Amino acid sequence: MTKQNAINWPEKYLPGTGNNFVSNEVIVKGITAAQVWHYLIDTSEWEGYYDNIADISFPQGGGPELKGGLVFSFGTFGFPPLAAHVVEFQAPAEGMPGRLSWTAKQEGKPEEQLDVLHAWLVEDLNGGRVRILTQETQIGQPAAALANERPNPMLNGHQAWLDGLVSAGAK
Repeated sequence: MTKQNAINWPEKYLPGTGNNFVSNEVIVKGITAAQVWHYLIDTSEWEGYYDNIADISFPQGGGPELKGGLVFSFGTFGFPPLAAHVVEFQAPAEGMPGRLSWTAKQEGKPEEQLDVLHAWLVEDLNGGRVRILTQETQIGQPAAALANERPNPMLNGHQAWLDGLVSAGAK
C-alpha cells in the first residue's frame, strides 16, 4: 500500500470552511516532480502553458522564480491583479514531495474582497509516475459567486493549469 501526501492547511483556509473550494489532481507517467517543479515555480513560464494568468509582477523585487516569503501579484479569472505571498515552499527531494502555497488577496468594498490560499503538492510515485495536486480555498463574495457558476470556472481553470504543467514538464 502506498500513502499519498496531503496539502498542509492553515486553519483559516481549511477545505469546506470558505466560500469556494476546488481540488484537482493528475497522476501521469514519464515525467518527474523535478521537471514539473521548474514550470510551477518559474512564473516567466506560466503564460506559455496556462492562458488564465496575466500581469505577473514582483512589487518588492525578486522573481521570476517563486521562493518562500516572496511577494508577487498576478491577474486571473478576470480579477484585477491579486496581491500574493508565498507561505510554503519546499522543493521536491528523494522521498519528499514539493510543496508550494501562496495567499492572494483583493481589497476593496465587501463585495470585492477576496482571500485565497492556493496550494500545490508535486511528488514522484513508484513506477515512474508523478502526482500533481492543487487545491484552493477562497473566502469572500466573489468566491461565493464563482462557486455557484456551472461549470465551475475554478475547477476547469485549475485543470487547465495542471494539463499545461504536464505538457510543459514533458518537453
